Amino acid sequence: MPHILIVDDDEIIAELACQLLMDAGYACGWVGDGEKALELLRWRRPDLLLLDQDMPGLSGSQVLRSLRSSAENYDLPVIMFTGISGVEDENQAYFNGAQAYVRKPFEPGALLREVEEILRPRSDKPRHRELTEHLEFAAGRWRDSPSNRAVS
Repeated sequence: MPHILIVDDDEIIAELACQLLMDAGYACGWVGDGEKALELLRWRRPDLLLLDQDMPGLSGSQVLRSLRSSAENYDLPVIMFTGISGVEDENQAYFNGAQAYVRKPFEPGALLREVEEILRPRSDKPRHRELTEHLEFAAGRWRDSPSNRAVS
């Protein structure tokens, strides 16, 4: 069962999205700001992050840039989940590394489609590798011993 973390300072929206995703069979939780999200990611890596742009403290863009520069979370799928509706903001989210952009208030079916579209191709891939492991594998220095094999 995929785990989804919602990062949103709007408690009502976060609860609605969380309930929708749990009803669809996902494990889901939420935190109210970017600092808490980054702290939580040090302990557990979800399969997908729904990230609000406009939050007190760290903005969604700052959190996303932090993830993309992290050896542990560089490839964590992120859907920007925001009330900001400008084309420039959407383009910036994609430039920063988001896989999708869902505007709030959200349409339940549209949110579920985006989540499924992001998670479906990842379901048959091996587990996440830290960036150093990935680079060693790509360079041909990765030994395929039982302890190094990627498992789902």
